[in-house]
Amino acid sequence: MPEAALAHGGAHASAHPRLQHHFDTLGQQKSAANLGMWVFIAQEIMFFGGMFTAYLVYRLWYFAGYAAASQELDLTLGAINTAVLIASSLTVAMAVHSAQEGKRNGTVGFLLATLVLGCVFLVIKYFEYSAKFHLHEAHHAASMVRLFPMQGWFHVDGELAPIANQMRIFMVLYFALTGMHALHMIIGIALLLVIMWMAWKNEFSAKWYTPVEMFGLYWHFVDIVWIFLFPLLYLVNRHH
Repeated sequence: MPEAALAHGGAHASAHPRLQHHFDTLGQQKSAANLGMWVFIAQEIMFFGGMFTAYLVYRLWYFAGYAAASQELDLTLGAINTAVLIASSLTVAMAVHSAQEGKRNGTVGFLLATLVLGCVFLVIKYFEYSAKFHLHEAHHAASMVRLFPMQGWFHVDGELAPIANQMRIFMVLYFALTGMHALHMIIGIALLLVIMWMAWKNEFSAKWYTPVEMFGLYWHFVDIVWIFLFPLLYLVNRHH
């Protein structure tokens, strides 16, 4: 046993500096990281799945309110944000590919592009949110609406008054779903800054690029969540 321990320690001494002591090879270490990331994504699916289920149940009960509230969302900004996130999935995939080939400049460049696109998404979402705090005329009815669902802020009158509570339920779920998605984006950007710094210091190579690949999985998951959110929230009975 002491000889085996010494042999193990000697192998580590000559191995890649990023190989942790409790793994024998970088391949084994990467497999463990992959498993951990997929377990994390699975519990994130369950987390968002609960909110998606609530959305679908209330949509069946209060479709008129859902359709009216959905028409007050900015379809153009939502579509732009969808395109932005799809583009960011491409840039993060290219960053992973560059890291696999040991291309430092390519990795940093594509990660930077992903960072810019992520920030663009959040800025657009800020303008979408801010519009919900202001009283304005409804798009498809003779009503005045203010759609931030907090008590004392939410306001619907005129033709939409009979379904005001239904519209408020939609807006609660809109802010819950998109707010949690935005929080995941902010966390992703924080992680991205760390990985960009590591890439800039040339810590990744064709032998070790696991953090870039794990970040790519996380970012793709966040993008996929939005791919579901966009049609569910923005495209509910858009024809009037």
